[in-house]
Amino acid sequence: MANLPRWTRLAAGMIALGSLAACSHHHSSDNDLTQDPATVEKGKQIFRFESFGDETFWTDTLHMNQVVMSAVDPTTALSVGLKVDSEALPAAVVQGIQNGTISLTSPDTTVALLKLNAVVGLKGTVESINGKDTLTHLGTTCALCHSTVDNSFAPGIGKRLDGWPNHDLNPGAIIALSPVLTAAQKAVYNSWGKGMYDPRFNLDGKNGPQVIPPAYGLAGIHKITVTGDGDDIAYWNRYVAVTQMGGHGSFSEPRTGVNVVNGPDDQVSDKLPALQAYQLTIAAPTPPAGSFDPVAAARGKALFNGQARCSTCHSGDNFTDANDRLHLPSEVVSEPEPNGAPSYASRSATKMYRTAPLKGLWQHAPYFHNGSAATLDDVVKTYNTRDSLGLSSADMSDLVQYLKSL
Repeated sequence: MANLPRWTRLAAGMIALGSLAACSHHHSSDNDLTQDPATVEKGKQIFRFESFGDETFWTDTLHMNQVVMSAVDPTTALSVGLKVDSEALPAAVVQGIQNGTISLTSPDTTVALLKLNAVVGLKGTVESINGKDTLTHLGTTCALCHSTVDNSFAPGIGKRLDGWPNHDLNPGAIIALSPVLTAAQKAVYNSWGKGMYDPRFNLDGKNGPQVIPPAYGLAGIHKITVTGDGDDIAYWNRYVAVTQMGGHGSFSEPRTGVNVVNGPDDQVSDKLPALQAYQLTIAAPTPPAGSFDPVAAARGKALFNGQARCSTCHSGDNFTDANDRLHLPSEVVSEPEPNGAPSYASRSATKMYRTAPLKGLWQHAPYFHNGSAATLDDVVKTYNTRDSLGLSSADMSDLVQYLKSL
């Protein structure tokens, strides 16, 4: 993969999109911004609709606007995990979808949805050319990977759930639709699968896709990414906006030798404080009623704090020691990486891993940074085997019920 042209490798990371972290410390001043409703609302709009000027990449280089115009109807869009915000749909459109008078197999409908700002995470500029609505520019936003919908209207169509990772999204398949990629390049991107992306592939040429992480429950946590590279959300927001989305601005990380400057202007920096403030207000979702056994969960909690030794690292109100320390790859059970990929930590600035916070754990399977545990049962079994915990089958079942309750 290292011999792929830089711009095609950039496409691989681009879809990672912004929602996690930057070059200032949020611990006091930026936390105060969460108390300002106007700032939080501004951040919400940035999270949902701001492309940071990345149309330069998605349109001018990848020609994704042409792809949508010619081949991406709503059915195709939904099949690769794109979501539609039902609250952005006028009553006439809702009725047309329900009665079948609006086609879900026509790219023209996708263009119409983009004109309404209804496709979550995509920002389209639609102009009338020779009497026809034409998608002249297409960009991406943080919400593409880090929002989904509640499916209240239909599968893939509903009210937005900001901060929820879109594990239906197939980033590689979306990138592979670009007409400028070779068959070999498309094969790489198509190998990633749903809910996976590699936010470093475009920079180091190594292919090891990671699970799209949640962007909720981050308040009070200073190490946002799986490797704890930055001290606040704004670090990763800048990283993703510039190096992944292709937004206009700059990102520099001496520890990895990354230094990227896009465009003649900076469309990122002044948006980071409000964006971070909004993200800090997104709470982790509570478990659905009836989704776990409370009696078994109580037994599991005792195991979590006792024999299973989970609380040794998953400590405090946020169930993580990430504010105090990181961990060597030899300390975690998620390595070695699947399919012979290099250690993800080895590609990072810290060369280490943070302990993942656990609130909302029920919502975002698969688990571990590389998705190597499909379910919470798999997580517990892996720890029991690798760390020789001596848990019985009943113990493991109880522990899973506790994890589902968080």
